[in-house]
Amino acid sequence: MLNTEYSDRFDELRKNRMAMSFYKYGPIKENYGNKYVKAVASLEKRLQMYKETGNTEYLVDVANFAMIEFMYPQHENAHFEATDSDKSPGVVGMPVNEARALAEGD
Repeated sequence: MLNTEYSDRFDELRKNRMAMSFYKYGPIKENYGNKYVKAVASLEKRLQMYKETGNTEYLVDVANFAMIEFMYPQHENAHFEATDSDKSPGVVGMPVNEARALAEGD
């Protein structure tokens, strides 16, 4: 994997926080598997805090809450289905490859 396309530091920070959370809050299976704690609502709260402050630690938390929801989904229709580009919501903005193709007249 290209160093510019993945952050090992992000994973390290994320994993460290998961280990600390185990000791602080208890096992995620007990908290989220039993639906005592809401992962998506916690994720949304951290995303808002990032938007307000710019503190990237909140993005690490967002990733952890997304992982927890993946592991112990609380959404009534939770499932995994790999999708092709035709079902992807895409990105907001114009990716560089699309801009280059447009500039080249493709």
